[in-house]
Amino acid sequence: MTKALLVVAHGSRRAQSNQEVLGLAESLARQLKQQSSDVALVEAAFLELAEPLVPSAIEKLYAQGCRELVFYPHFLAAGTHVVNDLPRLTEQAKQRFPDLEVHSVSHLGGMPGLAGFIVGQL
Repeated sequence: MTKALLVVAHGSRRAQSNQEVLGLAESLARQLKQQSSDVALVEAAFLELAEPLVPSAIEKLYAQGCRELVFYPHFLAAGTHVVNDLPRLTEQAKQRFPDLEVHSVSHLGGMPGLAGFIVGQL
């Protein structure tokens, strides 16, 4: 079963902001490959204002053989997108692709160790 990571961000009218998210996905893909991770595919997608949108990215990953999808919500707080929109998109993906296992890791702001990471940057 091919496993994929989908970095999900809001999307911005500012192209450089969207490029940062795409760059993060590329960096994650390189690091996962170096670590011989079972995550074979990494993509970035957006909820609005930028392409690809989440449903399109899921469709692309599924077409590439993904049958286990991990959402990484690249958000600092558990706002409406994290609490409502991502679970809705998860359910839609499961309905559209019944053999696709979909789950999420914590949003960035909710990750254990984030405070320690920030302190380490000081």
